[in-house]
Amino acid sequence: MIPPLRILLLCHSFNSLTQRLFVELGALGHLVSVELDIADSVTEEAVALFAPQLVIASFLKRRIPETVWRSTVCLVVHPGPPGDRGPSALDWAVLSQPAQWGVTVLRANAEFDAGPVWAHAGFPMRAAAKGSLYRTEVADAAVTATLQAVACFAEAGHRVEPPMPAAAHWQPVMPQSARRIDWQQDTTDRVLSRLRSADGQPGVADELFGQPCHLFDGHAATERVLRSLPAARPGDVIAHRDGALLRRTVDGAVWIGQARTAQACGDGAAFKLPAAMAFAQQVAVLPRCDAPLERADDEWAELRYRELGPSGARVGCLSFDFYNGAMSTAQCERLLAALREVRQRDTQVLVLLGGRDFFSNGIHLNCIEAAAHRPDDSAADESWRNIQAMNDVALALITMTDRITVAALRGNAGAGGAFLALAADEVWAHRGVVLNPHYKSMGNLYGSEYWTYLLPRRLGDVAARELMQRRLPLSAPMAAQMGLIDRCVDRDAAGFADGVVADALALAVSHNLSQRLADKQAARAVDEARRPLADHRKDELSRMHRNFYGFDPSYHVARYHFVHKLPHAWTPRHLALHREPGFARLDAA
Repeated sequence: MIPPLRILLLCHSFNSLTQRLFVELGALGHLVSVELDIADSVTEEAVALFAPQLVIASFLKRRIPETVWRSTVCLVVHPGPPGDRGPSALDWAVLSQPAQWGVTVLRANAEFDAGPVWAHAGFPMRAAAKGSLYRTEVADAAVTATLQAVACFAEAGHRVEPPMPAAAHWQPVMPQSARRIDWQQDTTDRVLSRLRSADGQPGVADELFGQPCHLFDGHAATERVLRSLPAARPGDVIAHRDGALLRRTVDGAVWIGQARTAQACGDGAAFKLPAAMAFAQQVAVLPRCDAPLERADDEWAELRYRELGPSGARVGCLSFDFYNGAMSTAQCERLLAALREVRQRDTQVLVLLGGRDFFSNGIHLNCIEAAAHRPDDSAADESWRNIQAMNDVALALITMTDRITVAALRGNAGAGGAFLALAADEVWAHRGVVLNPHYKSMGNLYGSEYWTYLLPRRLGDVAARELMQRRLPLSAPMAAQMGLIDRCVDRDAAGFADGVVADALALAVSHNLSQRLADKQAARAVDEARRPLADHRKDELSRMHRNFYGFDPSYHVARYHFVHKLPHAWTPRHLALHREPGFARLDAA
């Protein structure tokens, strides 16, 4: 049994990896508090207040102050194998595609990424965007290595293994010159490797329609699509689909999903938007190249559907792979249309797969921010349209009483996206999923998506209110234990995805399926008689209307800060346990 420790997580932001470590360490009984890396003096103050036995730097952009690492054991989580050093480790790895990569946990010292190695974990490199690797393979390896290092410290107070080889290979910040795309020379594979290495941040500096911009989110196009369109030169933008632009390469084409350009916002501001939205005027004259829901695996689009199983025990699988899990008004409308289409199919079970990296994160804050920069529109109006569209999707799921619905979380879910999952009859997740079933962190939003109906029916009224006030992430095992979700599968993301279809097929042939459907329809009728769904929606939206249009600007301020990636001025108090009034007295008691 590992004795509990007092651990301070030091991070640039409370990102997905930090949240994963927060819940994993807490599940082991450690007392965990968080401090955002705002300034050396703030970090020093946090250490003085919390008196941690261990500081874990999960995601930093600056060095840990010497006054801290000399007085307290500080472990740095580095997304590279032993011997790798530098701030762009994963960027370089995505670009060069080594067969193996890994995560190293090392002790901080005076040199950057050069302290003694305490633990490491490796994984096979996958051809994928940097963000996707970071949220899956890197996160899994980071948890493995960090827990190993923490256990070692808890048992002995220091690293007991022989020192591993010192870091020897320094990689600098990746310059844009290393990511540059030559559209007249580069192949599709080469273009994709550069887009993938720049995923999330900083993007690939380039031009579209003569305007400077940064590009993100690349996907290979198929020959089938190119044969359906007129011939074009490398570099030409020739079509659009699901908010993405199709751009020719020397041997094919790529779909570019996201772009960041100041011109799209009209006032010098720059933030990521669906590429077709960022260049709406130019896109208006391009052909739209929609993809059918059922299609070949290599044909990219945001929505995909497939069916499996024998007649009378059919399973439909609907995925909606929206970038970063954000769902704009248009994306919600497309998803709703897809749900209506697949409802016409003779299936007994419908599995909602969300996206590979995120199930859903709710309304699209970047698209909402863009509305604030358009004439005759506003962020409040787009927020209202977006939440109504999200509610329509949730309503379609809640009222789909003619089959069993399953939300299979391959990735994390947050805010309205977490409650969208709860609209299904069953919610399954794998052990690495993190949920944030609350809204308050975004400017004290009240929330909608029928949460006032969906959450109490799983947890009860008291526990539901407590969860909404808590504002902290939950691991899938924690969510299953409390009854928020129905099943947590002890597999990684890949193993979970492989098992979902088999489990859904077994559900479709279960002997009591018809009775389950009858019970579901009866329960829905009782719930509707007790309090109509329209009443839940009206009450939730009346409060959301005040968030969007009322005198308190908290939501709009929080959204602006989030979209524009403004630095934090302080650590939110629900994360900084050590800054709660009376913390020292309560701990001493």
